[in-house]
Amino acid sequence: MKKILVIGYVWPEPGSSAAGRHMLSILRLFKQQNWQIEFATPAQQTEHMVALASEGISSRSIELNSDSFDRYVSEYQPDIVMFDRFMMEEQFGWRIDKHCPKALKILDTEDLQCLRHARHQAVKAGREMNQQDLFSDLAKREIAAILRCDLSLIISSYEMALLTDTFKLDASLLHHLPFMVDLHECPESTMRFSARKHFMMIGNFRHAPNWDAVLNMQKIWPLIKQQIPEAECHIYGSYPPPKASALNNIKTGFLIKGWVKNALVAFEQSRICLAPIRFGAGIKGKLLEAMIMQTPSITTSLGSEGMHDKESWPGAVADDVDAFVKEAVSLYCNEEEWLVAQNNAGALLSARYDGKALGRRLIKKIAETEKNLKPHRLNNFTGSMLKHHSMASTRYMSQWIAEKNKHQ
Repeated sequence: MKKILVIGYVWPEPGSSAAGRHMLSILRLFKQQNWQIEFATPAQQTEHMVALASEGISSRSIELNSDSFDRYVSEYQPDIVMFDRFMMEEQFGWRIDKHCPKALKILDTEDLQCLRHARHQAVKAGREMNQQDLFSDLAKREIAAILRCDLSLIISSYEMALLTDTFKLDASLLHHLPFMVDLHECPESTMRFSARKHFMMIGNFRHAPNWDAVLNMQKIWPLIKQQIPEAECHIYGSYPPPKASALNNIKTGFLIKGWVKNALVAFEQSRICLAPIRFGAGIKGKLLEAMIMQTPSITTSLGSEGMHDKESWPGAVADDVDAFVKEAVSLYCNEEEWLVAQNNAGALLSARYDGKALGRRLIKKIAETEKNLKPHRLNNFTGSMLKHHSMASTRYMSQWIAEKNKHQ
């Protein structure tokens, strides 16, 4: 039985974030191959974390900068190690190289954090993102982690192009893996137009792009409310801070609902999903869930980035505030237009998010890479160079911290 070790940045929370749902879908795919899976993380346990044991997946808490991990992984001897975000590869990748040199190393990027960071810097400065924003120290770290791994999972087609065209990475090191949706579990029909009411937003409040979108929506909402006085905007999301709760306003219908146990129910009851996203990366799980529940959405070009190409968007894409408001009001009030947008959702899901097809492609890619691992690594000279001792600053810093901790 093939042994898989997944080193997580956090415990998976499928009810709180798209990243948590994506991680769980990958774990389940691996489990379907009858592989033995262990999930290990240095993160603290959380109230919304998934019960991995119920999925047939073992779990373990591990420590940063500790030789205890070396003993653990030497005993476990995984065939495949998957890092959840580049920071985990930085922390544990060199230890895997040392104690499990034959293990296939996979990096699940979730999204490109350097891209999200660069866009955030540009938004704060009130300008367009430039090359200096993108080619940051964070980018150097993230791209280096991708190069040190045998395969990196990239969630967005936009990010695939960015990595190959701008950062000049070899495509053989990358694999495009959007969210995997079980199309057979998607409802054939949901609540009718007339049975639904109000607008909704959703997203983990700890995620900076989500909080920024809420603040942006606070400015947009009065313009929508003015034209649809009876409408409300329901804002869902885990871990709402006091500053978010303070925005709750019954009079204006701008309601901070907080964490919701079943987000799909909230989507189905809402007539429109709003996502006025100004920065970020990857693809948006909230917009995918809106499609699953046949709820049309209004978002920005950045919000829909990497989620569709020639396919029609199930709603509208608008970057200008006036255009965003116009589309939201029109779609909310016009049933015929709403039904067209709803129908577009199913077509887009089938075209890009078929979980079974995407899963088969990933397993095939892993098998091919494993089979040709020696030449695959030989062709990745830059990755080999980055593993060389002269480049391993993270390794030596970690060893210094470990020794320091022993004498405290």
